[in-house]
Amino acid sequence: MQPDPLDARLIQLLTDEPQLPILECARRLGVARGTVSSRLARLQGRGVVSAIVPQVDPAGFGYDLVAFCFVDIFQNVGHGPVTDAILSAIPEVTDLYTVTGDHDLQLRVVARDGQELQGVLDRISQVQGVSRTSSSLALRTHAQGRTLPLLHAVAGTDPGGTAPTGG
Repeated sequence: MQPDPLDARLIQLLTDEPQLPILECARRLGVARGTVSSRLARLQGRGVVSAIVPQVDPAGFGYDLVAFCFVDIFQNVGHGPVTDAILSAIPEVTDLYTVTGDHDLQLRVVARDGQELQGVLDRISQVQGVSRTSSSLALRTHAQGRTLPLLHAVAGTDPGGTAPTGG
């Protein structure tokens, strides 16, 4: 599905203000309420928008240390059981990917301090099926979850959400 400029403006609006009622979205976008409802249903139905929720920042409640953990697994165990075990036992894991390259999994992990991070990494290494871990600290976050610029580029809109770009 190719999002158009109205789709991009609607998604931008709901990203900025996730609790905004449909009627207010329609007013701000200058379209009918039914248009907003049908666009949103279409975007959700086609998987462009998976959810409209507040963005939670773990740093806001003290988890401002970010690390990336690379995990090697025993191949006879498989990815499924290992990822399920990590996600069910370790809430400090905020993102988990199966990756190509030197490692099997890449995790984004948050902690309050270095000592707590060491405990999280120890718990990851103790998950059945994990053969080895390595990690690196993020010193500064420059961008995270950056999808809106891509959406605006695809839709041909200005990131400010109002004017089409190009011709």
